Amino acid sequence: MEGERRASQARSSGLPAGGADADSPGGGTPFPGGGGSSALLQAEVLDLDEDEDDLEVFSKDASLMDMNSFSPMMPTSPLSMINQIKFEDEPDLKDLFITVDEPESHVTTIETFITYRIITKTSRGEFDSSEFEVRRRYQDFLWLKGKLEEAHPTLIIPPLPEKFMVKGMVERFNDDFIETRRKALHKFLNRIADHPTLTFNEDFKIFLTAQAWELSSHKKQGPGLLSRMGQTVRAVASSMRGVKNRPEEFMEMNNFIELFSQKINLIDKISQRIYKEEREYFDEMKEYGPIHILWSASEEDLVDILKDVASCIDRCCKATEKRMSGLGEALLPVVHEYVLYSEMLMGVMKRRDQIQAELDSKVEALTYKKTDADPLPEEIGKLEDKVECANNALKADWERWKQNMQNDIKLAFTDMAEGNIHYYEQVLDFIFMFLMVSFKEETEAKTALE
Repeated sequence: MEGERRASQARSSGLPAGGADADSPGGGTPFPGGGGSSALLQAEVLDLDEDEDDLEVFSKDASLMDMNSFSPMMPTSPLSMINQIKFEDEPDLKDLFITVDEPESHVTTIETFITYRIITKTSRGEFDSSEFEVRRRYQDFLWLKGKLEEAHPTLIIPPLPEKFMVKGMVERFNDDFIETRRKALHKFLNRIADHPTLTFNEDFKIFLTAQAWELSSHKKQGPGLLSRMGQTVRAVASSMRGVKNRPEEFMEMNNFIELFSQKINLIDKISQRIYKEEREYFDEMKEYGPIHILWSASEEDLVDILKDVASCIDRCCKATEKRMSGLGEALLPVVHEYVLYSEMLMGVMKRRDQIQAELDSKVEALTYKKTDADPLPEEIGKLEDKVECANNALKADWERWKQNMQNDIKLAFTDMAEGNIHYYEQVLDFIFMFLMVSFKEETEAKTALE
């Protein structure tokens, strides 16, 4: 009965009854459209005319499969594999909740930095407790991102906010900067927690649970300087050699990334410009209310009307400020996050190409093999498995990322549009009320004169 139950679950999840090995040619995660690589570009979300004044956003819903990728470099415990596989008859239950809050400034004789409190609540059995509280600084987040890229070179790691978010900012520890960074770090950790593979990374677990001295000790356990230098030299050499025969699906993926990067950077630029112009308009409009109040003091016959104008302007100012707040909190962060994502995607493609370039160089060297004792065939076999696993991981994560990107951008622009509609409805109501009151006062004044 147990064997039948497992076979039934495997059939419902699309896996073989005996389980699939990610390293085997027939294992890993199933992918849609074996020969249809053009489907990778089917969901082009952004389409922008060259003229910045004509901003158009298209969202085409593509049939994307919800796939989970298993990293060949991550040890897959039975618990992690059970958590990663989604069966159709099981609900999608979230079991890891992370909050980043309470930024705190630290001043030493050497430097000044900010730490953030990270509270983790979980029901996972691999955690020693159900709740953890630690403090981390920005450098710790950078370390985590680097470890994730090292362990999963072809998975799409969520981006971190830049070290300096605003060019030319003198005071990088003001309240607005700290709050913006806190929100971005909160999203970074929760995106990792929601990822089907990254969420089970051991370094991620240590980042969430270890105290400061434990994390510092763990960081020192990494590869030494010479080892890191060797890895860097090999990566540079591979990148200089380039890839001779990149698969067509990854050529299309690379073209999509380049186009997406151009579009999202332009949208980010236009969004920032719109926000700046809205801010200037708001600052100027705020001055008109007090001006009309002062004006009313010298115009006895127009006192009521001028005060009504000032009141209408004040209400419009509040509505404008609320709309700007929505723009700054809902749209701008989402667009800028995907600007950073575009840079991350380029890095992922570069790491994939490096793995393939290493294989290509070994295959080329095999043609000049002189002795039967040459270890190249064995190395080539391992590299072929590594390339296959890297490609499968990227293809699965690519579909997942595109679906999330479509949903995020669509939601951001929909919220902005609804906010604009509500704003203009409010302003029209304020103006209509002002005109009605003015008309009533004028009618009463004429009646009194008669």
